[in-house]
Amino acid sequence: MDLQKVVYVLDDDPVARASLVAVVQSLGYPALEYESAEAFLQQFDPTRRGCVVSDVQMGGISGVELVQQLQQRDLNLPVVVVTGFADIKLAVSAMQAGAITFLEKIGRAGEIAEAIQKAMDCEEARYQAVAERDDYRTRIDSLSADERDVLVRVLDGKPNKVIKKELDIGLRTAELRRANVMRKMGARSLAELVRMTLVAGVTHPAPEAAEVPHQQQQAKAS
Repeated sequence: MDLQKVVYVLDDDPVARASLVAVVQSLGYPALEYESAEAFLQQFDPTRRGCVVSDVQMGGISGVELVQQLQQRDLNLPVVVVTGFADIKLAVSAMQAGAITFLEKIGRAGEIAEAIQKAMDCEEARYQAVAERDDYRTRIDSLSADERDVLVRVLDGKPNKVIKKELDIGLRTAELRRANVMRKMGARSLAELVRMTLVAGVTHPAPEAAEVPHQQQQAKAS
């Protein structure tokens, strides 16, 4: 995986494409050039981070259609759509599709540079958010089934005495499991623990199905 971020420049006009590449390089980013959206999609490495600068009208897939296809493929690359002429309808379509901005490319090098930097900043924020989410999910996965049982109840705001009763365990055991949850999650407070599970997208991690003691099964059967 190449950790260096790159700007993908798509334009079927070689002169316009060269101008866009020059803007990218002025920001210190490497640029990869494509004369069509089809060529980009065929060669794109999804493990490489960056953003896209695409002309709105190219032979084949348009810039707006490219944004839509990236969304459909769950490729979260920020896209800056540029055009050689002002067109409000196209601008609205591009923004609705998910482009972060829509600009005229003639005489707007400064604005395009700002848009590219904004796109890179958005990509960095998204990358950090995904990394944080995955980290918290890994921490949740490290919990034992018993600790998950406790976590579910802690997230419901239940004190140790209630957890003890619901799980039919000793108070000291409930306290130890709660402490283990906090330690493994790296949470310094209940508020931080709640935030971690929300970021992970797991507000109530499913506990393991509790086994009914054999004696209880016999009692129910009788």
